Amino acid sequence: MSKKVVLSGSRPTGNIHLGNYFGALENWVRLQDDYDCHFFIADWHALTTGYDDTKSLYKNTVSLMADFLASGLDPAKSTLFLQSLVPSHAELYLLLSMITPLSWLERCPTYKDMMANMGEKDIATHGFLGYPVLQAADILMYKADFVPVGEDQVPHLEMSREIARRFNFLYEKDVFPEPQPLLTKSKVLPGTDGRKMSKSYGNTIALADTPEEVSKKVMSMITDPARIRKDDPGHPEVCTVFAFHKIFSEDEVGDIEEQCRKGEIGCVACKRKLQEKMARFHTPIFEKRQKLLENESELLDIIRDGSERAKVKADQTMAEVRKAVRIGI
Repeated sequence: MSKKVVLSGSRPTGNIHLGNYFGALENWVRLQDDYDCHFFIADWHALTTGYDDTKSLYKNTVSLMADFLASGLDPAKSTLFLQSLVPSHAELYLLLSMITPLSWLERCPTYKDMMANMGEKDIATHGFLGYPVLQAADILMYKADFVPVGEDQVPHLEMSREIARRFNFLYEKDVFPEPQPLLTKSKVLPGTDGRKMSKSYGNTIALADTPEEVSKKVMSMITDPARIRKDDPGHPEVCTVFAFHKIFSEDEVGDIEEQCRKGEIGCVACKRKLQEKMARFHTPIFEKRQKLLENESELLDIIRDGSERAKVKADQTMAEVRKAVRIGI
């Protein structure tokens, strides 16, 4: 039996940080052994909010592929491609936009939130309003059975399902399956200051950070503000360092919690223990990433080869779509 198809993507807007890794990439690496996985660099999506500054787009694209590979994605197991190198995405986006009611786009929660919270940027554009249609085209192009998402992202996927249903109904052809959410329980890491890890907050630890930078960021992490002396009883549930220990020190997190609550381990010693654990995880990824970036032509070949593989399937889908719509000769 053929494997079920999984699709997901990431925008090339900067270096992948540990929040991205544990929120998505770690799961993608696991999925590629059991599914026919398609993971792509969503450079057109990056333009929806960054159309006015594309100076770093090429660099970020190459860097993101290095992040993918260093994290364990394998081009022999998964189709890794660049969205803009598969032009059929644009054609399907256009055709789906013809049938998508404007009201569906205007009610999108992400659209409303970003319009309210990104007042410093002019994103009142056709491209930004229509990004859910482009997202649907990305998913439906490969007839994805599943899209890996957290529970909070399920409503976003519903738009793609609605568009698939509408297309199949209007043209009386079951061209597109309705993609299902592949619910994933992701590990959640705070930023170094205790807030959500985000590039906009400047509180991230990136896969591109040097081991020295990682060590410095660990030592600067916010700990229990009520703990003054080393032997004061701690409250690990409010400590950023302990939140990291829950992921990087799973084998001894219970002991660390007990020692903290009893005041048997100080914050500096706790941070140094975390430094060691994180180095074992982060340094091999960093070193592999650096080696990949030293040979940019090989990275570009991987991007182009994966995109050619994606184009084969995209062309097959578009032949069905054009036939259903009765467009072309």
